Amino acid sequence: MRYTEAKEHTPGRLHELFADPYHAFDNQSHERQLHIRVMLYLLAIRPMQRELLTLRVIYGWENGGCELADLKYAEYSLSEMKDLHHAADEFTTAIKNNTLFPAQAGSLLAKPLSDAIADAEADGQVLDEETKARPARWPSFEGGLALYTLFKMYHRLVYGEDDAYRSSQCRTPQGMREIHEFHLEEGEFAFLVPPGRHFATEKTLLVLHESQLEPFRRLLTESAPLFDIT
Repeated sequence: MRYTEAKEHTPGRLHELFADPYHAFDNQSHERQLHIRVMLYLLAIRPMQRELLTLRVIYGWENGGCELADLKYAEYSLSEMKDLHHAADEFTTAIKNNTLFPAQAGSLLAKPLSDAIADAEADGQVLDEETKARPARWPSFEGGLALYTLFKMYHRLVYGEDDAYRSSQCRTPQGMREIHEFHLEEGEFAFLVPPGRHFATEKTLLVLHESQLEPFRRLLTESAPLFDIT
């Protein structure tokens, strides 16, 4: 098992800006609002201006459920604020008209898990049904630790988390990514950021639950005058 697939609590891009990013966004931090604006500029505005920001809106899990096949998503390329407004308005309209949410084809976790299990079994590994069904058991086979890490991120974004900020690292289909996860009064969201110099040339992924579209839009709109964007 290669544990380079994912690592929890790893130093990331925000460690270059804040002496202690794990407490920079706590309610007790005197400069909390400044820290939030600096974070938004680095992780959202700069990739947006470079046309390297993708928004992934997740939905489908509710009432404690977390069946992989139930986790749906829609994606939007964000290069200016009007793209974020468009995404938020699509979901607002669907709720108002009681119609289906926008959805991408494919599966975020179910198909990748099925493929990883098939590869492990093809290599001769024997996996019982409990190992296949329980996310905490997935790290026992190749590719499973990365899927477990992403599963936990999605679960926290849907059901909440006490820590204001988490930093980790995970291998994704797009390559290794830093995960910067935020659970703030203003909204809950995560950024999957290319490491090092790749940040300037590869896509950043913003992930949030559909219920957080309006809070995130409000947060970014309120911050827009500081960034000279519309």
